[in-house]
Amino acid sequence: MKLIILWGLLSSIIFANSNTAMQFSGVSSTYKEKEINVKRLINPKCKKVGITPNNIFGGNLSNKDISFECKKSFITSLGTVQPIKIDSQIDTVGELEVLKFLELLEFEPHLYALIDVRTSQWYENMTIPNAINIPYTEIEEDEDFPNDSIRLFKLLNIIKDKNENLDFSNAKKIVVFCNASWCVQSVLAIKSLIKIGYPKNKILWFRGGLEDWAGLGFTTVKP
Repeated sequence: MKLIILWGLLSSIIFANSNTAMQFSGVSSTYKEKEINVKRLINPKCKKVGITPNNIFGGNLSNKDISFECKKSFITSLGTVQPIKIDSQIDTVGELEVLKFLELLEFEPHLYALIDVRTSQWYENMTIPNAINIPYTEIEEDEDFPNDSIRLFKLLNIIKDKNENLDFSNAKKIVVFCNASWCVQSVLAIKSLIKIGYPKNKILWFRGGLEDWAGLGFTTVKP
């Protein structure tokens, strides 16, 4: 029994370590018919930056001696910070889980979808590789915009029968994200998905969104 428990602990540690290391080794992904490696991109000049309280908690999160390549600037007064959990049945994920999800998406796109729910002008400026754009405003069924629903159902494998009932049995497992932890668009999108009947166990929420993703140096693309 002790050996089983020990093996379980070792397995979880090994998996956790490999999962953590993946952010640097990267995940292969095909984007616009080209193979790219999605990972944290850290400028060589940044690898010897010493971390001090002044660096981390200074007004602009870095002191004057840190090179330009190592800095990231963010506006900190936007939006409303969202809770870490928006539903007890929906998991909140971080960058490493999204990276792993991209690996699954690469091999089984019929089962998975990474969804950028921001409006198109935001999506077209920058997004995560292989994310599809389904603006949060286009998720609820609207008689005035039937094409939005048709596109949504097609992208996520939702079937509408002749009686207007929705079948989610083959619906994709999805990761939903928007700009950042202060962005409510992903929350609204998830609530709209739940409203039309999307299974909660097939929804993951990347709360940090583009700000956390880009801030940590992960690959972004301009669709």
